[in-house]
Amino acid sequence: MAFWTYILLCADGKFYTGHTDDLDKRFGQHQAGAIEGFTSSRLPVRLMWSQDFPTRYEALDAELKLKKWSQAKKQALIAGDWALVG
Repeated sequence: MAFWTYILLCADGKFYTGHTDDLDKRFGQHQAGAIEGFTSSRLPVRLMWSQDFPTRYEALDAELKLKKWSQAKKQALIAGDWALVG
């Protein structure tokens, strides 16, 4: 089973970072406003980046690291600009 870390772009231009074991289902929940909190008041959302991991622990670890990143660093990751991500 794969686990995913993902970044959503909200309608207000802010990023949301999370992790899940079913990326399609979780994105649909966010898009429908079914998950109370940050994204439900910032619809619609767009999936901007995701990466799969072999364990939930690794996906959660990646989520926690990405949440600390600046908006600019997340944009660099999404764009694949590894020089700025580094």
